Amino acid sequence: MDQQQADWLALYTEEPVDPAQEICDPHHHLWDFPTDRYCLEELRADTGAGHNIVSTVFIECTAGYRADGPEAMRPVGETEFVLAQAIESADTEGSEIKGIVGLADLTLGADVAEVLEAHIEAGGGRFKGIRHATAYDPSPDVRRSHTRPTPGLMGEPSFREGFAQLGRHDLRFDAWLYHPQITELVDLAHAHSDVLIVLDHLGGPLGVGPYAGRRDEVRAEWRRSIIQLAECPNVSVKLGGIGMTVYGLDWHHQPTPPTSDALAEAWGPDIEFCIGQFGVRRSMFESNFPVDRRSTGYTVLWNTFQKLTADYSPDERSALFHDTASAFYDL
Repeated sequence: MDQQQADWLALYTEEPVDPAQEICDPHHHLWDFPTDRYCLEELRADTGAGHNIVSTVFIECTAGYRADGPEAMRPVGETEFVLAQAIESADTEGSEIKGIVGLADLTLGADVAEVLEAHIEAGGGRFKGIRHATAYDPSPDVRRSHTRPTPGLMGEPSFREGFAQLGRHDLRFDAWLYHPQITELVDLAHAHSDVLIVLDHLGGPLGVGPYAGRRDEVRAEWRRSIIQLAECPNVSVKLGGIGMTVYGLDWHHQPTPPTSDALAEAWGPDIEFCIGQFGVRRSMFESNFPVDRRSTGYTVLWNTFQKLTADYSPDERSALFHDTASAFYDL
C-alpha cells in the first residue's frame, strides 16, 4: 500500500461494533510483489485491529510461483509460500491461516490431477481447493482475470474434465466471474453436483465500462441468476468484494473513505437478497483484503457486516461470520 492510500484510509476509522463475535475470514490474499507487500505482518495488522478474527483462508493471487520447472506446476510455489506463513500464524498470537486455495489450470483435463496432488502435498494439511478464475467480459473496459480466460470457459470439455478431478480429490472450487456468467456456473454446478462451489464476491455485479450507470438493470439480471444458482445445493456464496472498483461505486475517488453506514446502505439490499436465497448455512462474509482496501478499512468493512445483521439471531450470526466458512473449507 502506497503512502497516499494509507493517508486516505487514515482519514476515517471506526471502533469495532462487536469485538467479541468470532470471525473466520474466508477470503484474503498474501503477496510480496516489487510494488506492494501484504504478508502475515500486514494481515495481522488488519485482523488484530479489534475484531475477533480467529481463522482465515488464503485465496490464490499469483504470489510465490516457482520460477522454473513445468509451467503447470509453477502455481504450487504459491502454496509453499503461503504454508510458511500459515505455520508461523499458528505458532504466534493472532488469527491462524487455516486454509489455502490455490490455482491449477483445469483446462489440463485429467492431467491436472498431478498438479492437485502436488498442491495437497505442499499444503501441509491446509490445502482446501482451487480457484481457476473465469471472469471475462467482451468489453475492453472490463478487466479479465489473471488466468486470461476465454468466453464460455466453464463449458469447455477440457475444463469440465479438469473440474471433475476436484471431486475425486475432495477439493472445493472458488468461482470468480462476472454477473453475466453466473448462468454458466449454474450449468457447471448441475453437471458436477459432487463438487462444493462457492461464488466469490457476490457474483461480480459489474458497474464499469458498458455497465456504468445501469445498476438497477444489472441488479435485476444479477438477481435472476442468483435465484437459479441458489437452487444448486452444492453452491454457497461469499458476501463481500464490496470494495472492488470494478463494481463502479467509486468509493476510492471520494475525499474520505466511506462509513460502515454508507457501505451498508449501498450493499445491504444485495447482501440480504443473497442470504435470503442461499440461507445462512450457505452464506459467508469475506474481507477480500487487501483488494477491498482500495475502498475501505478492515474494521469498517466488518462493522458493515455486523450492522447489516444486527437483528439476526446469535446462531444466524455465528453461521454467517464463522461456522459456514469453517464447515465449507473443512477447517
